[in-house]
Amino acid sequence: MIGIIVDSNSQLPAELAEQFSIEVVPLIVTIDGVEHREGVDLDADGFYEAWAGGHTPEISTSQPAPGAFVEAYTRLADRGATEILSIHIAEAMSGTLNAARIASDLVDVPVRLVDTGTASFGIACCAWAAAEVVAAGGTIARAADIAAVRAASLRTSFVVGVPQLLDRSGRAEGVDAEDASVDGIPVLAMAGDNLSVLTTATDLESAVAAMVDDALAWPPSDERGLRIAIGRSDSSSRPMSHALTDALQHHPSVAQLVQYRIGPSVGAHTGPGTSGLFVF
Repeated sequence: MIGIIVDSNSQLPAELAEQFSIEVVPLIVTIDGVEHREGVDLDADGFYEAWAGGHTPEISTSQPAPGAFVEAYTRLADRGATEILSIHIAEAMSGTLNAARIASDLVDVPVRLVDTGTASFGIACCAWAAAEVVAAGGTIARAADIAAVRAASLRTSFVVGVPQLLDRSGRAEGVDAEDASVDGIPVLAMAGDNLSVLTTATDLESAVAAMVDDALAWPPSDERGLRIAIGRSDSSSRPMSHALTDALQHHPSVAQLVQYRIGPSVGAHTGPGTSGLFVF
């Protein structure tokens, strides 16, 4: 039996985690000096409540301790896993993969690590692809290869609620989101590690139109058609996520549409009011 693990930066919806029995290891999110485990004692709603009343919280994120991975690997082994595929946020962005690497040497079950080279729901996309391979009886090597292929085939576009957070995170090198927001709503797009301003929209409708057109122009990963995941942060992002859903859910090119929340470890770098999509 092959077990699969991701970190919580994947924003993996509970239904996908349950469908494929994927274990999720929480990142640590610190708000105003108090540490929380993402998805365990801090969910998306709780995170965005920290912004209530005009408060701007001090937020930082950090990787799980190796011990958290040891516990997760052990749980999978106890459920019968004889091999484990551990799929994570880009090593260039986080120390999470290194923590998993340390933990893999401390357990008896063999662990294969995958650096997705991406973040947020992009990690979930890779794990989803790998889980389908495993469910169909594929080997761990094949599942790891498919996860890597999926990572290279992703496209995402999004609108950031608090552009200065993205600029300060260091994850938007070459893109000044705060400066771009002076002229309108910057719609950002990324394929691989190439982040760019797709367009600067004048209103929500034009931002949504740009994101929809960009998604529908992306080549699907297989013959089934495009799969699209739409993410929202808090209530202020609902109009955009609803508009994206309305525009895409019945389109003939879209084979599957899923929804996810933009949780604490991603929201720490984007803030409330963020919405976007991943397509593959």
